Amino acid sequence: MIEALKILILDDEERITEKLKYHLEKSGYDVTTANFPNDAYKLLAKESFHILLLDVILPGANGLEILKKVKEMLPELQVIMISGFGDMDMVIQAMRNGAVDFIRKPFQIMDIQLAIDRTANLLRLQTQLQKTENRHSLVSRELEQIIEKDFVGESDGIKRVIQMAIKAAQDKDVNVLITGENGTGKEIVARIIHYASPRKEQEFAPVNSSAIPESLLESEFFGHVKGSFTDAKSDRSGYFELANDGTLFLDEIGDMPIALQAKLLRAIEEGRIKRVGGNREIPVDVRIISATNRNIQEMISEQKFRMDLYHRINTIIIEIPPLRERPEDIESLVKHFVQLFARKKNVRQPEISKEAIRKLRAYSFPGNVRELRNLIERAMILMEGESLNPEDFILNDTKYGETEEVKSLNLDENEIHLIKIALRNASYNQTLASGMLGISRDALKRKIKKFGIEIQKHV
Repeated sequence: MIEALKILILDDEERITEKLKYHLEKSGYDVTTANFPNDAYKLLAKESFHILLLDVILPGANGLEILKKVKEMLPELQVIMISGFGDMDMVIQAMRNGAVDFIRKPFQIMDIQLAIDRTANLLRLQTQLQKTENRHSLVSRELEQIIEKDFVGESDGIKRVIQMAIKAAQDKDVNVLITGENGTGKEIVARIIHYASPRKEQEFAPVNSSAIPESLLESEFFGHVKGSFTDAKSDRSGYFELANDGTLFLDEIGDMPIALQAKLLRAIEEGRIKRVGGNREIPVDVRIISATNRNIQEMISEQKFRMDLYHRINTIIIEIPPLRERPEDIESLVKHFVQLFARKKNVRQPEISKEAIRKLRAYSFPGNVRELRNLIERAMILMEGESLNPEDFILNDTKYGETEEVKSLNLDENEIHLIKIALRNASYNQTLASGMLGISRDALKRKIKKFGIEIQKHV
């Protein structure tokens, strides 16, 4: 059932729009008005409406052309046409262009009310049909909207990931470990699991283990009581309490200090926590979804990760393949991001040349989907024509080993080495460099600070 039906009225006569707004709001509808087409376009770009009441005759504009354009932009929007000059040819043309109803002026409020009721019934039927279709689809449209999904693709690898995520979601208690390179979409998979599960009405709490100072990790996870340390000015809940009855997403769990791993294991096993400085045990019921780009088995052998914790968090393991292993997904991802940024920036959606797609398919994408997203956004900002062409995409084709010889197997030294290469190749643009490295800009800034890397001004 559709609640709070949202209606937009576009008519150049303000007295008509205000009169309709007054009567329709009394009937419980959420009503917005516009007297000029451009105002209506802006509203449609920003908000979601169920019904558009559209006048045929507008100053400097043809309502039938507006109808055609609106239905191209928003095919699911139901449009009711209003006109004082409607002959049968105009009615037929309106219906061909996608109008759901046609009302002639002068009209009674009851005429509008009946047309809206008919349209509302149609929307209810469509909603029921969509629910039926969703039972046979991998990810429903509703779920896509909730997770703002960038998880697009036709490859067998991506289909397997989504199928496993949906299956894992059905058991509200099973813990899941998601593995994959940076930028592959591990948090998106975690959100699919949460929002497709019985816990979907409760909190989804994402925590980046590498983004929290080690001295604050225990307090962030379990909370603290007033006076337990210098800055503890009052009692405070931690992530476990925040996510109670919901999902706790532990991103980059491989970076979690070994001492905290023991306390995390106890909390998972016992379903109870203690705030820092407190004695009272607090019961918690959370599903744990973890993610890492590191080899946990190697970390266990190096005694950097607890084996018992590993077995607690990996009841189901979902591995996301890197983008270079599924080039068949490139085109659908490019189209998705172009559409996304055109809508967000309220600009016309550009065409994408076949040559541009071929260039992108040939690229290795060390930063995976996140890097592709950054490339599309940058290209759409800087493009000069009406289509995206190969020259609009500046790719980092330099192989790290070809740029400088790796002289050490020390992880920190090589991380510094790669960050410096990425910064140079990006002319010290941190946003571009982070895309090349497959990490967020904030994560890159933290690493620059951590390693004391000097940022040169590019002239």
